[in-house]
Amino acid sequence: MPSALWIAHVTVTDPEAYGIYAKGAGPAIAAHGGVFLARGGRYVQLEGNDRARNVVARFPSLEAAVACYNSAEYQAALSHAKGASVRDLVVVEEAE
Repeated sequence: MPSALWIAHVTVTDPEAYGIYAKGAGPAIAAHGGVFLARGGRYVQLEGNDRARNVVARFPSLEAAVACYNSAEYQAALSHAKGASVRDLVVVEEAE
């Protein structure tokens, strides 16, 4: 089964509330086998909509990433990001 990448592009509008999200999201992601590959940092926007924060995490499978998103732990953390950010999130299977 191929691994999957969780790719988020984020504009943070309330840093304090978003910080609470990030503190809860990290452990929830790790609990589902997710490992961060990029978390903020330098980037170059070549096409599309620019968002100042870009996050990439690798999961053991697409199903594990979706299970993480739907988990009670992640949803509890996510409640702090809603209204504190504008986000795009996609999960993509890696090529084998």
